[in-house]
Amino acid sequence: MATTEQTLREDLQGAIRTRDEVRVATLRMVLAAVQKEQVSGEVARTLTDEELQGVLRREAKKRREAATAYDDVGRPDRADRERAELAVLDGYLPAQLSDEELSTLVAAAITETGAQGPRAMGQVMKAVQGSVAGRADGARVSSEVRRQLAG
Repeated sequence: MATTEQTLREDLQGAIRTRDEVRVATLRMVLAAVQKEQVSGEVARTLTDEELQGVLRREAKKRREAATAYDDVGRPDRADRERAELAVLDGYLPAQLSDEELSTLVAAAITETGAQGPRAMGQVMKAVQGSVAGRADGARVSSEVRRQLAG
């Protein structure tokens, strides 16, 4: 079974062959971020697939934020490029939870913890984070927890 890093490298080679400029640039950027993460710290190491998924999530978040920023300053061409890179990254990330799945997980965490009111938000967030595990953006989870605790 190929690791995520091997898959990224093989896909980069395929993208180079097919001359897919956006895919090549995105995969090179991700592999550079992976390499930077591997050599950070006192000793170089190989990342686990979970750590690699974390790098991919961080890079995807950067692309989402950059696209929003470019839209805000009237640069739709750059925003479209960031979204194209995000689409490439999304192909390597686990599927995101739907709104109803997220709502169900949050409701279960509230029931499990016995939380009531907005003051218990931290307690519920802690319980939900384990089951969400990168399948939903933290801001989405936070807003859903806040909504359910307020209602």
